[in-house]
Amino acid sequence: MNSGKMNIFDLEFDELKNEINKLGEPVFRAKQVWQWIYQGADSFDNMTNLSKALRDKLKESFYIGGASIVERLISKKDGTRKYLFALRDGKVVESVLMRYRYGNSVCLSTQIGCRMGCSFCASSKLGMDRNLSVGEMVAQVIAIQNDTGQRVSHIVLMGIGEPFDNYDNVIKFLRRMNQEDTLNISYRRMTVSTCGLVPEIIRFAKEEFPVNLSVSLHAPNDEVRRSIMPIARKYPFDKILTACHIYTQQTGRRITFEYTLINGINDGNEHAKELGERLSGLLCHINLIPVNTVEESGYIKSDNKRVDDFKKIIEGYGLPVTVRRELGSDISAACGQLRKKSVESDRMVD
Repeated sequence: MNSGKMNIFDLEFDELKNEINKLGEPVFRAKQVWQWIYQGADSFDNMTNLSKALRDKLKESFYIGGASIVERLISKKDGTRKYLFALRDGKVVESVLMRYRYGNSVCLSTQIGCRMGCSFCASSKLGMDRNLSVGEMVAQVIAIQNDTGQRVSHIVLMGIGEPFDNYDNVIKFLRRMNQEDTLNISYRRMTVSTCGLVPEIIRFAKEEFPVNLSVSLHAPNDEVRRSIMPIARKYPFDKILTACHIYTQQTGRRITFEYTLINGINDGNEHAKELGERLSGLLCHINLIPVNTVEESGYIKSDNKRVDDFKKIIEGYGLPVTVRRELGSDISAACGQLRKKSVESDRMVD
């Protein structure tokens, strides 16, 4: 669907001022429109301090967000919500709302599909369609806030897609969410995940904002990594570690390494020892994730004892390690389970 209208969330404020000026309106109207859309207005008709004539002009030129909730699942286990959003062109993406004691965190998609091909990830089965625009990422956050009536305080870019494969739009989105006149979310409450795109890790180190970086490692060496992550053929383990050292040296910030534990593939004591040796001395944190069920992969998660043994070996190298709390697994909203998949609307899952 291409009506020729612009997604108003795609505009920076100065761009909106220019567009308002083109409509023959004073620029202070741009501030009013901006306030309305980031307060969650989903229709120009709701902008009651604007004249009807201006509202009609806005409707002719723009649409708001373009991400509408098609389906929603709510976990009975922990209240996690998974959303299926329809975009303006009919494409769909998924996002997840997770509730923590410190606030509401959203896991957002950055692409429609993914070209990275990680074998344990449901999103990789989709292939790549296109990047999401800044406005389509913003729209996911606003739609979730409107649906729950609660503020989003944390943003995690770990949904469908590889964020660094949509680098420019992702950086613009992060800056937009931090602005005082939008959602005013602290950079320290935002996290970007990458499967290891080396040039972008180095580029990200130069952005000069304290957004958290998470690198999906999932193996202690190239042999294992290549068997589950095709990107490892382009960016070997040593190049990723070099980029990570550059990042920590330039930013002084810790990197989180995500490590999905797959029974019999990468969860042996020898894997833990090799990982500990290779990461020793690097400013980092290791997040262990027992693999979540993705029916096509056939992978089985490591049992609790194996996870605990792996964790203790890593800790023996002086590295901080946690095991990720599993949220939303009963609605396929856990790590690695997101895909463009229709589900039954508003269904409560046992």
